Amino acid sequence: MVDNIDKIDQERSWGTQFVSGGVEYATSLFWQSLQNQDTPLPEIIESSQGVLEGADLYCIKKGKTPQFGICVSADGYKPGLNVGAITLATALSDQPSFVAVFKVPNGWWYVCVRDDVILANGDMLYLSEEDAKKQFMSMLMVPDWKLKIAPPEWQIEDTLYPDIDDLLSRGSKVKLQKLYTRGKMFYALIGTAAFVALYIIYEIFMSLFETTPKAPVIVPIKPKVVQVEEIPPEPKPWENLPDPTALLVGCYEKTMELIQIMPPGWKIGQINCTLGGASTSWSRLFGRISTADKALNTSGLNFSARSISDNGTNIMAALSLGNINTEFSEPTKTMMDIKINLNEFFQATDQSVSLSEEVYTSPQKNVYRMVKFRFSSNYNPTVWVDLLTKFSGLKINYIKYNPDTSVWEYEGAIYAL
Repeated sequence: MVDNIDKIDQERSWGTQFVSGGVEYATSLFWQSLQNQDTPLPEIIESSQGVLEGADLYCIKKGKTPQFGICVSADGYKPGLNVGAITLATALSDQPSFVAVFKVPNGWWYVCVRDDVILANGDMLYLSEEDAKKQFMSMLMVPDWKLKIAPPEWQIEDTLYPDIDDLLSRGSKVKLQKLYTRGKMFYALIGTAAFVALYIIYEIFMSLFETTPKAPVIVPIKPKVVQVEEIPPEPKPWENLPDPTALLVGCYEKTMELIQIMPPGWKIGQINCTLGGASTSWSRLFGRISTADKALNTSGLNFSARSISDNGTNIMAALSLGNINTEFSEPTKTMMDIKINLNEFFQATDQSVSLSEEVYTSPQKNVYRMVKFRFSSNYNPTVWVDLLTKFSGLKINYIKYNPDTSVWEYEGAIYAL
């Protein structure tokens, strides 16, 4: 079994389990929110037949934000394995938001929990240190982590590295269970129904020979009081949208600050900007690592994150946008109106734009619609402020800048009625 798992792992970039403190833990599960804790199987089966087709093992994370994880036994999982992400999350229950990478015997285990929720891709055993570090650094762009854990050799600021064996020994042990598909459940129901039918036939048969009628036993039944739990109204996604003007202007300013850093013999790459901040990397052409490090140190910028590759050929740095206020921005147009208005403007300016419709169903089954847009331009973000902010319900997903072509790439969405 171990040989088969190792062979499977060699054919992909992630693993399914690791050993810590003599205990084997399952990892790289797919996580989703659980809406009904009383009858969870219908939700889990639906995901096993749609989101992760073929999933036949599952586990449930209880608490104020219940979730379930699913996986496929053909990938090397087996029933009875302890689930690593749940064990770690419960061990760090006092830290509702953390991002971590642990060095384990067969790879680098990445775990990301936000507001007590294991993210869908927040439980992964990477076989490559570079992949794990890249994923970790990308999540550092998100602000307000209560705890950041990374191997000390990565030399990332504000990170800790507690002993993983000690942490996992303090967490709850939840094991993978076999998920019975609808076919198996059908046969189980048929068997139960057959037993009930036979019992009823037996009772009728015996009643034919009963001579003395039994007096009915009347048992007083205490009325059942059903307490209906009041579900608070779900906040609309446009009630707390980041201020698009501040985001556009902030991305432009931070991009201009990063592009001014030009170490001799180094080439700056694409600059990416989101609500979490602006980041880029420099790759070595012929310069020295000390030259690039000095250029960053003397830039006068307060970096929110910095890292150097192990071979000294790449340097990454990021700048925070600071606190971006949120605003109530209720949509006022239908999808068709939004598409007509956007196409009309871009056609008038001879500018190409890509539009698509997106529909999102919330956990409380509310449906939200939006028009997603993407375009490239030689004009910087401050030029687009007046146009884009005319639309209520606007959110900016990301802005990218290519220093080689001086082209800006924009993506965002506008909520519709």
